[in-house]
Amino acid sequence: MSLAQDYRKAMSQAGTSQFQEVIRQELEYSMKVELDKILATAPQNELEHTKKDLEGFKKLFHRFLQEKGPSVDWGKIQRPPEDSIQPYEKIKARGLPVNITSVLNKLVVVKLNGGLGTSMGCKGPKSLIGVRNENTFLDLTVQQIEHLNKTYNTDVPLVLMNSFNTDEDTKKILQKYSHSRVKIYTFNQSRYPRINKESLLPIAKDVSYSGENTEAWYPPGHGDIYSSFYNSGLLDTLIGEGKEYIFVSNIDNLGATVDLYILNHLMNPPNGKCCEFVMEVTNKTRADVKGGTLTQYDNKLRLVEIAQVPKAHVDEFKSVSKFKIFNTNNLWISLLAIKRLQEENAIDMEIIVNPKTLDGGLNVIQLETAVGAAVKSFENSLGINVPRSRFLPVKTTSDLLLVMSNLYSLNAGSLTMSEKREFPTVPLVKLGSSFTKVQDYLTRFESIPDMLELDHLTVSGDVTFGKNVALKGTVIIIANHGDRIDIPPGAVLENKIVSGNLRILDH
Repeated sequence: MSLAQDYRKAMSQAGTSQFQEVIRQELEYSMKVELDKILATAPQNELEHTKKDLEGFKKLFHRFLQEKGPSVDWGKIQRPPEDSIQPYEKIKARGLPVNITSVLNKLVVVKLNGGLGTSMGCKGPKSLIGVRNENTFLDLTVQQIEHLNKTYNTDVPLVLMNSFNTDEDTKKILQKYSHSRVKIYTFNQSRYPRINKESLLPIAKDVSYSGENTEAWYPPGHGDIYSSFYNSGLLDTLIGEGKEYIFVSNIDNLGATVDLYILNHLMNPPNGKCCEFVMEVTNKTRADVKGGTLTQYDNKLRLVEIAQVPKAHVDEFKSVSKFKIFNTNNLWISLLAIKRLQEENAIDMEIIVNPKTLDGGLNVIQLETAVGAAVKSFENSLGINVPRSRFLPVKTTSDLLLVMSNLYSLNAGSLTMSEKREFPTVPLVKLGSSFTKVQDYLTRFESIPDMLELDHLTVSGDVTFGKNVALKGTVIIIANHGDRIDIPPGAVLENKIVSGNLRILDH
């Protein structure tokens, strides 16, 4: 029986026996030996950096072996106190200070830019996918901040947290913004070794991450921002320049623009008590039942993710009536607080165990953390219930269709819902597998349909859209296997089901 099997057997038994402890120590020792071997292959110029990465990984692995599963104690979960989640309207009602420029000068915008566009069939960084009028996620972000800096004569910098997957391509593209009125900095999140699920040892044999070693490494989730930002030296640089808060969000969330009312609330707290961490939450819809939610746990605000919920309570967790809000991952965090907690080693985030199967069929696990999980480590944390418009993520081509359509207008890099749409909700769009890759998706639309009056769209199979098509109400288009449906130019489909051989039926 291998050490890892012994460990699993020991952990499945109740209590913390001496046997468990011995096995844990042996596993940690085996891991240390393997990591030392990997470190020995690092070239001199990468030695210090690799050492920091592997030290961070070792800490995470130690905690992984110590903790008995990710579950929270369901009985301890309580609704957050009334004043710990503020409605956005209340924050906005305070208005803005006269000295908005000096308030903005204390802000840094940080975008999480570690992801690749693979889920949409693209190679390279996701932030370089074109989303609107040839503009990429990165273009829109730079335009937003440039507009802010020009409007208020301020100097808000942009910081990109790249991963080893996105760093090189992103840096190449940054040259095109050299004349824009935005200072752009980058730093890299850590690079951790993937672990063989059976042996619980790294699959990497050396530090290289090209060729056959590409799959041996991974970026450990956005919770890594605290240590990698600190280790990069950039945190200290920005504090030295008088910056006080970062606004962190996913680069693919097109609703995450700088909000002056939230910033003012942080800089001029109404009760004089400095708030170190703000999480923007928004009301759940049926589409968001899996999103992490804010709860009260051990007298602290705590983010609970679906992976931490005991199986017996998953349905309760998904209930829109009990847990009404979810985390948008738009976060406002004090720089000095990050520095303090990082130096005290006091940032506590639950470990997410992410199982993967590599191309060759090998089962591995990745140990990750999420940036919002640190909410409980900060003082005087707050949730702000923001309008849905601040959460506009583009994860799939179905989302892409929405943001490319006439539902939104684009102004200075920001998308706003068209005033011509009569209701503020976004239509539910489900495009089938023929649309998954951006390349295929683009060839299937001669032009993006008019969707101002659309409620629900489902498309499945080999379907193409001609120019100037309008979709209204509920539209379902299903091409049977082997059939093809071409929606003719100028067609208006309102509450229709189109199936098989382009029969158009009233819905």
